[in-house]
Amino acid sequence: MDDKKLEKLVALCKRRGFIYPGSEIYGGLSGTWDYGPMGSLLKKNIKDVWWKDIVQLRDDVVGLDGAILMNPQVWVASGHVDAFTDPLVECKSCHLRFRADKEEEILDHQNSHNDTKIEWTTPQKFNLLVKSYLGVVEGAQLEVFLRGEITQGVMANFKNVIDSTRVKPPFGIAQIGKAFRNEITPGNFTFRSREFEQMELQYFIKPEVEAGRICFEYWKKFWMDWYLGLGINKDNLRFKDHEDGERAHYAVAATDLEYQAPWGWAEVLGVHHRGDWDLKQHQQHSGQNLQYTDSQSGISFLPWDIESSIGVDRTALFILLDSYRESEGRVFLKLHPKLAPLKAAVFPLLPNKPELVEKARQVYLDLKSEMMVGWDDRGNIGKRYASQDEVGTPFCLTVDFQSLEDNTLTVRDRDTGTQERLKIDSLKDYLSTKING
Repeated sequence: MDDKKLEKLVALCKRRGFIYPGSEIYGGLSGTWDYGPMGSLLKKNIKDVWWKDIVQLRDDVVGLDGAILMNPQVWVASGHVDAFTDPLVECKSCHLRFRADKEEEILDHQNSHNDTKIEWTTPQKFNLLVKSYLGVVEGAQLEVFLRGEITQGVMANFKNVIDSTRVKPPFGIAQIGKAFRNEITPGNFTFRSREFEQMELQYFIKPEVEAGRICFEYWKKFWMDWYLGLGINKDNLRFKDHEDGERAHYAVAATDLEYQAPWGWAEVLGVHHRGDWDLKQHQQHSGQNLQYTDSQSGISFLPWDIESSIGVDRTALFILLDSYRESEGRVFLKLHPKLAPLKAAVFPLLPNKPELVEKARQVYLDLKSEMMVGWDDRGNIGKRYASQDEVGTPFCLTVDFQSLEDNTLTVRDRDTGTQERLKIDSLKDYLSTKING
C-alpha cells in the first residue's frame, strides 16, 4: 500500500469537505473531527444502508435510539466503572503517556529520543469513561458518564422492548449512536477518536451452546459479505480471533473484522459472544426481572447476546482509503454508487447560454427530488469532471445543444471515463438501476 496514501487522503478530505479537524479555528482538540458536506453525506449513506439491511429488510430485528446520558449505576452494573480500562505507561523523560499494549507506538517514541535511554513508569489501569456532572447546586451534582459504548442502552431497555413488541428469541435490537472514550493516544486520522459513532446489533438467542456457535459464525459471514457488497477489496479484509487474555470482561468469544490500513491491520468491526453477562448484571443491580418467558413452554431464561459492533467512522475511513485512486494524472474515489455523497452531477455545457442552463436546471431539479445531485457550471467540462471525481460522484450529466433537439444528454461514467447518450425521460430508471443494482 502507498505509504503516503493516508496523508493524501487526509488532504483530500479537508480540501473537498469530507472531514475537518475539530474546532480548528481554536487550534483543534485532539481526537475530535467534524464531517463536512461530503463527509456527512457519506456517513449518512453508510448508516442508511446498514439500517435498511439490518432493520427494514429483516423480520427479526427492531430498532432503538437510547439516551447518551444514563443513570450511572448502569455503568457500575455493566462493569465499565471497574473494568473499562487500558494499560497506561508514562515516559519519565518527557511525561508523554501511551498505551502499554501498543508496542509499535512505544518503540517509535523511544526512537524519537535518539540514543538516549528512557525509563517508563509501571503500567497503570486508565479508565476510558468520560465523566460529566448534572445538577445546578455546586457540590451536590450527580456524577454521570458519557456512554463508552451504545450497548448498555439496549440492555437497560431489553424488558421494555420485550413487553412492547411481539419479538421473541432469536431476535435483535439495532442501534446507531455516538459514544465517547478518553483515549490515551488517539490517532491515525479518524481511526481512534474520543468521540465516535457506532452501529450495533445485539442479537438475543436461547442459552444453548450450539445455537451460540451457529449464530456467531452466521454473523461473521454476514458482515464479511456486507463489507464486500460495499465495494471493499476482499484482500484488504480478514478476521482475527481474540485469544485468552485479549477478550473484554464480558466476552465468551470475540473476533474482529480487520482492514489492511496504511499503518497495519486495524479493527473495523467486532463480533462478540457476550453470553448473558449484561442482562445478568443489570438484573442483579436493578432488582428487576429481565428474563424472557417462553409463551409455549412457560420456561423463563436470560437470553445470550451475540453482538455486532461496527465503527461508523472507521467504516467511512476504510471505504475512503479503499476507494482512493490515482490514474493517468487524475484522482478519484471509486465509491460504490449507493455510498457516494452525490449520485450524479448536472452540467450545462456552456454556462453563458441561457437555453442550456434552463434545460440543465430542469434535469437537476427533477433528479433532486429523488436523490442527492450536484450542480456545477464553473470552468470547462474537464475541470468539472475532475472536481466530481474527487468526491466520488459516479455519473456526470452534461446538457448540450443536442439536448435541446432530441431531449438527450451525455452520461459520463466516473470509473471508466466512457460516455453515452441517454434519453432524459429514462434518466431516473437508468440511475436507479446503476445505484441500487
